[in-house]
Order: sequence, then structure tokens, then C-alpha cells
Amino acid sequence: MSKNIPIKIAIIVSKEEFVPIYTVSISEISRTTELILEKIRQQLVKEVSLGIVELTDVKKYEQTEEKFKKTIEILINKYFPDMEDEKKGFLITYLIQKSLGLGNLEIMMNDDLLEEIVINSSSQPVWVYHKKHGWLKTNLVVSEEDRVRHYATMIGRKVGRQISVLEPLLDAHLNEGDRVNATLFPISTQGNTITFRKFSRNPFTITHFLKKGTMSYEAASLIWLCMQYELSAIIAGGTASGKTSTLNVLATFFPPNQRIISIEDTREIRLPKFLHWVPMNTRLPNAEGRGEISMGDLLVNSLRMRPDRILVGEVRRKKEAETLFEAIHTGHSVYATFHANTAEETVQRLTNPPIDVPKMMLPAISLIIIQFRNRRSGNRRTFQVAEILPNSEANVLLQYDPKKDHLTEVSKSKSLMHTLKLFTGFDDSDIRKDLQEKQNILEYLVKQSIETVDGVGRVMAEYYTNKDNLMRLVKLNKPLGG
Repeated sequence: MSKNIPIKIAIIVSKEEFVPIYTVSISEISRTTELILEKIRQQLVKEVSLGIVELTDVKKYEQTEEKFKKTIEILINKYFPDMEDEKKGFLITYLIQKSLGLGNLEIMMNDDLLEEIVINSSSQPVWVYHKKHGWLKTNLVVSEEDRVRHYATMIGRKVGRQISVLEPLLDAHLNEGDRVNATLFPISTQGNTITFRKFSRNPFTITHFLKKGTMSYEAASLIWLCMQYELSAIIAGGTASGKTSTLNVLATFFPPNQRIISIEDTREIRLPKFLHWVPMNTRLPNAEGRGEISMGDLLVNSLRMRPDRILVGEVRRKKEAETLFEAIHTGHSVYATFHANTAEETVQRLTNPPIDVPKMMLPAISLIIIQFRNRRSGNRRTFQVAEILPNSEANVLLQYDPKKDHLTEVSKSKSLMHTLKLFTGFDDSDIRKDLQEKQNILEYLVKQSIETVDGVGRVMAEYYTNKDNLMRLVKLNKPLGG
């Protein structure tokens, strides 16, 4: 469903095409109806004049939409007098999308299985990146370069940015958290482009990770124990290895009585609603080059907000890394993503130019979690779980074995367990018992198919506030509240 319009999606494999075709059809609208609707739309444009202000000012946009709606209702009743009210309702929505919105692109924005929607030029079909099938061609084409440019301009105006011959590049965040990049011809030599990166409405949780084999129960239990007792961690990996998804998944292990500040370029983190969470986003400079709010600025500011935990989207620069380690040394628990392929490479990249963190500061990070994406199969896996030793070297505890498709223990802890014992008063048997307890809860999440962020978060909140009750339900395999 796109708003109140029923949409049929089919993915078709054709011998003539090298990739499957993602076909969009509005089953309730016939070709004849489509022609009449186009005639109505052209009449609408003549009858309801639009100024730039009306499309960019939220209040005026709502008034314009209402004006459109009334005019459309009159015209729909004129052309389709015998149509039932429900069908009239979605024809009105469809026409508003066509006239004021992004047309059929908005339909695809409502498909939760799509991650990217791409216009390469008016001479090519729209492409999409599907969570299950990867890149697909669609049966939709934005047939005019002016229309692609109009969409880019409209998006820019709505977020207070502009795209023009003098500034042919646009990078913007929409209100829902989706990210849009646009380029104009001749910078993009085949034509104007738009790339929509969709913000996941149903993000991954630890249950998905365990079911898909992304992370083992043993690794998840160990990471949970470390996060419960406020040990800091870096989640590293290559491009599209699932670093931010992992950060989001692991953040549900936080206790509900702590303040969490998240800092990102693009809004991707989504935490359970009963956590005390303040999400913050960076801002790009305006047309005059002013007003930029960087990750470093937000990190410095967050230290004045009395956070218990700080989540950082991605550390890329020296200033961000310095502030990050400063935050850890002043008693904050910090969790950040970083671009590196192994634990050893993470240490090398952090301690050498251009980031250049002093080696003596590195042991403030207790854990390094490495994510990996197999490009042949598309599977994402936790590749390594490592500790940082007092001499600032990485000691890999768990290593992914591709043949067994499993994380295997490769060495015993030399510093992590010592740190945990120091802060918890646990001995070896207490730690083993705690890890087993956590593993039982994780198995319970999978058995009960508790997959939503809030569902997993509720179980975690119960663990921290009424553990005995939760363990009773886990033992009986009964639902929470049941």
C-alpha cells in the first residue's frame, strides 16, 4: 500500500535482460482511467496556480494540497460519477502525488524492501536496490530531463537547499531520515541523476542477526556483557558490511535508565522507544558555505548533555577520533563505527596518520567488532571479536571460519575478562553463568520470533528491571506479558 493506493509489485526474470525487472502496476487503475487522470491533472495545473513558496513552506503546502484535493474531488465526480468512494479516495491521492509529489517514485519509497531508488537519466529506466535481490531495473522511466531536474529542485527547496547550474550537486536529508543525492548535466554526462537512500522503517535487531547467522549466540552474549558494564567498543568493517546496522542492533543491550546521545550524518540508528535517547544529525553548509555542523561539533556538544552512552555514526577525521577518546577518558561509554577490514587494521588506521590517535590512549577501547560482507553471496557476518591489550595491540578472541560459516574461539582473553572482573566483582564461574543466562534470553528471542526494535527493547528492559520474572518466562518459553 502506498498511502491508500493498492500497488502490485512483481520481479520478473527475462532472457532478454541481464538483471530481473522490478515491475510496478496500480492494479485498480486501467489504461483508460490513466488517460482520463492525466487529462484531469493538466486541467488542475491550469486551475490551481502554484508559487515556489507554496511548495516549500510546510503550512502553505498543506493549504495547497487541500486546495488541490477540493478541485480534484469536483473533477473526479464529474468524470467518474458512479465510482465508489474508496476508489475515488485513492484516485485523489494518486493525482496529488503526481501533481505535487514525486509521482510513481513515491510509490517505490513506500516499499520497505527497497534500499535505494536511482534515476540515472531520462533515457534509462529507474533502478532500485532490493534487500533480497540486489540491483534491479524497473518498468518506470522519468521520460524528460526537465522532470528529473524539477524533482531535484523541489527536494532541495523543501530542505532549504538549492541545485542549479552554478551548484550542480545536492546532498540532502528528508524529514523521514531518507537521504537524497542529485547531480545535474553536464556534471553527470548522461543526464540529470537522483539517488534516494531509504532510511529503514523496520531496522534489523539481534533476533534477525541470530536467525540469519550474522552473529553467533556466544559472540552476542559476550558483547552484551561488555556493553552492560559500560565497556566501550568500535565496530569496524568495509563498505556495506553492516557496521551501522550492527551498532543499531547492539544498542538495544543498553539499560533503560541511562541517557544515550547518537551522532550521525544520516539518520540510521533507531532505538527502542523506552530508552532515554537523544538523536542528533550533522548539517551541511548552506549555499554561502556557512552553517555547517560537523560530527566533531556534535561530539563536543554531547559531552555537555550528561550522556551515559555516546553512539557515533562513523569516525573519519583526526578531530573526531581525538574527541571520541577524550570522551572515553572522561568516563563516558562510547560506541562508534570505523572503516577497517580487520582488528589489526583498525589499530593501524587509528594510530597512524591522518587520524593519529596516541597509542597509549587505545586501551580505553575494550572491544573491536569487525563486520564483513561476502560479495559473492551477499551474506554479512561478524568476522572478528577482539580485545585491546594494555600495549595497544589487538588480540582476536573470536574469528569467522568461512568453511564452517561460524565464529570460532581462537584465543583466550588477556585483558577483557580482567577488566570485567575488576568492574563487576565476578569470578570465572560468575562470568560463565552470566553468559549462559544471556544466551538463554537470546535463544528465547528467536524462539518467540521477537523481531521488532521495541519488542527486543521490552525484553531487555524486563531483564534490567525484573530479571527473575524474565528468566521464569524464558525457562517456560512463554511470551512476555502472557
